[in-house]
Parts: sequence; C-alpha cells; structure tokens
Amino acid sequence: MTTTPTTPWVFLKGHGTENDFVILPDPDNALDLPPHVVAALCDRRAGIGGDGVLHVVRSAAHPEARAMAGEAEWFMDYRNGDGSVAEMCGNGVRVFARYLQHAGHTGAGDLAVATRAGVKHVHLAKDGDVTVRMGRAVLPPEQVQVTVGGRGWPAYNVNMGNPHAVAFVEDLTHAGDLLGTPGYAPAAVYPDGVNIEFVADRGPRHVAMRVHERGSGETRSCGTGACAVAVAAARRDGADPAVTGLPATYTVDLPGGRLVITEQPDGEIEMTGPAVLVGEGRIAAEWLESSFG
Repeated sequence: MTTTPTTPWVFLKGHGTENDFVILPDPDNALDLPPHVVAALCDRRAGIGGDGVLHVVRSAAHPEARAMAGEAEWFMDYRNGDGSVAEMCGNGVRVFARYLQHAGHTGAGDLAVATRAGVKHVHLAKDGDVTVRMGRAVLPPEQVQVTVGGRGWPAYNVNMGNPHAVAFVEDLTHAGDLLGTPGYAPAAVYPDGVNIEFVADRGPRHVAMRVHERGSGETRSCGTGACAVAVAAARRDGADPAVTGLPATYTVDLPGGRLVITEQPDGEIEMTGPAVLVGEGRIAAEWLESSFG
C-alpha cells in the first residue's frame, strides 16, 4: 500500500557523462517509491527528468542492504527510468558518491557503497574525477545475437552485475534508431531483459559506443556498459589480462562524454570519469499528491 506524502521531498539532479539522475536523500528509508512515481519523477516533460533515480539510504535502514552495513554505510537503491529496480549503475555510483561528498558524509579519498550487485569501492580524486572498482565481469557461455532493422550481429555476453550484450559494428549509425528496443536472441538468455551496446573502433584501445539500457531506452552514457565494452574488446583483441598478465585499458567514448576503463590481471575492473551535481530543490507536495493518486 502506498502512502501519499504530505510534505515536499528534497531532491538533487546530477549526471555522469550525461547519464542523468534524480537524487532522493532518504537516510532512514522513509520514502515510499512505487514504480509509477519513479517513472513520473523521471519524465522529462511532466517531472524532473532523468535516466533513473538514486535513492540514498543508510544500509542499516534498508532490508536489501543490512547485511552490507558493516562494510558500507550507504546503499544506492537504484531505479530505472520506468520505475523498475536495477542491480547496479556505474555512472550512478559516481554521482551517488559525489552527492555523499556534497552532503558532508564523506571527503576526498576512498568510500564503500552498497548496491544490489554488492559493495563497490569508490575513490573521489581531488581533481574531480571519480574511480569505481566495479568488480569482475562474468562471461556466460551462451552465444547471443542482437538485431536492428532486420540486420544482426553476434554479441559478447557480459555480466557486470547486470546483463549486457556487446556488438561490434563498422559504424555506429548501423545501430539505427535505438528509441525502439533492439532485438536479441535467444530470449531465454536474458529473462529480465538486457542492456545492448553497439561499438565501433576509433583507434588502438579506443572505441566509441551507443547503448540501449533496459528500462530507459537509449541513454547518453552507461558505466556498466562501458565496462562490458572494454571487457569484450579485450577478448576480441587478444588482450585478456588473465592471459597476458597485463592490465588492459580502453578509452570509451559515449554520446555524453568519455570514460577510461582498466581491467586488471586479477579481473578487477576500474572505471574513471566525471560526476556532476547540477542543482537541488524541493518536489511540490501538490505534484506528489497527483502522482501518487
């Protein structure tokens, strides 16, 4: 049962390489966030607008994060733009960490953040960039293919805590109009949907990508997607760090900016990029009442 709020909600707006988020500080997990309200908040015409919502909760106050409270004080309860719950968002973690710094909960240096994909370790650099240790990729054995407009490509199946299908194309225009959902097969490989990346080479260890995020459509950037792309590119290029014993670093250009991804020989993946807070304000009680209704 949802309860209509009687007071305005505080919010902030932020982005990481133009992957943008509505940030809702809620240390005690007191806010009711049904999917239709999250979707209304992310509506770019009738709401605040965003690719998703970063719900900021103390780990000890959230049932999905209490087991991680001893390692990470804060839990990133991430929601996609359509209101669905997501395991992880790489750009979101950087913006989440920037908010915690802005609010005085942490300073420059190292920080642990709880997510549905486990605890992520973050470094806030003094120059403004944020590095996230994203964990290790899993490459499930199933072969997959993605399609757009009747044309298909084989894709690397990469899991970064959330599922990705990475297809290499000659030109990013081949991805066509990603406002619609690209096809993928076999469907049973991704029972909960998949993020689909289209990748073109720009130079040695340098690629560009477009992404269709499940629950959000095409977005300006996707951090876990950029990690999946770097992992797939390293395998394609014969640069798997587990085989070579050397780190593999790729520069990944997205429509919203640039990320640098490094996969270490032990499999740990590090993502470095910007995180920007745009502003803050209050969501009117009247708007909340109409949205909950």
